[in-house]
Amino acid sequence: MVHLRKSASKGFKKAMLTTDIATELLAAWDAGRIVPSIAARYAAFHWDDAYAISAELIKRRRARGEKTLGRKIGFTNRNIWPQYGATSPIWHPIYDRTIVYANDGKATLSLAHSSQPLIEPETAFKLRGPVPVNCRDPVEILRAIEWVAPSFEIVCCHFADWKCTPAEFAADFSLHWRLVVGTPVSINPDQLTALTKQLRDCSVTLSNNGNVMDRGQGSNALDHPALALAFLADIVATQAAFDPLAAGEIITTGTLTAALPVKAGETWQSRYEGLPGVRGIELRFTA
Repeated sequence: MVHLRKSASKGFKKAMLTTDIATELLAAWDAGRIVPSIAARYAAFHWDDAYAISAELIKRRRARGEKTLGRKIGFTNRNIWPQYGATSPIWHPIYDRTIVYANDGKATLSLAHSSQPLIEPETAFKLRGPVPVNCRDPVEILRAIEWVAPSFEIVCCHFADWKCTPAEFAADFSLHWRLVVGTPVSINPDQLTALTKQLRDCSVTLSNNGNVMDRGQGSNALDHPALALAFLADIVATQAAFDPLAAGEIITTGTLTAALPVKAGETWQSRYEGLPGVRGIELRFTA
């Protein structure tokens, strides 16, 4: 199990921390509201605490009927770490309530009950089998992939002005709010060498109402989207409180550009180049 650190200064009980903060964060997620800093209340709050809370959140969401369909990986783009004070990638499940499938590359999403939403263009995979642990060969990692698809993750933060510690980001659902998945492209096992290079070198353009807002490339996700997946496989293998990665899961591997704020009335587009068959997504936001 994931264990909590004890605080010499606050003397909080780990079970109380887990249940109380999980209750607070789940209510904030449902309502789209801000919560006070956890770290300000509990000085020793750290990674183990965050993932213990994450495990409790998963249990509660499953208990109310939500199904886990995959995982999001956050903060794989080291270019944005200084902006948020991030120090490591993080992860949390994707649920049936939080995933949207684009129809012919287009989708509409209401921002109701979101909290400080940002948009991130990403690369998503569907697993055909377990991902090898302690593997750094993208070709070998990609053998576990059934398809690749463009995706938009809408991330939200329930701490004021996106100001919190790295562990608080992980506790806060690792910022996952919605995942929009575009048209999948099946992976040919005989073309993995070429695909490995394409995934690393492909470019993505992010636009709002037709105006280019930012550009990025596949290597922004921990040098390669497959290596982002390797991070996930490795960390989950050390966390006995969580299910191992399994066939059928959808994994989104982190933003390839800056994460940018969105609002109702906007239509955002992604365009991928250098990744054959992968089309971008057009996403319209409503209130």
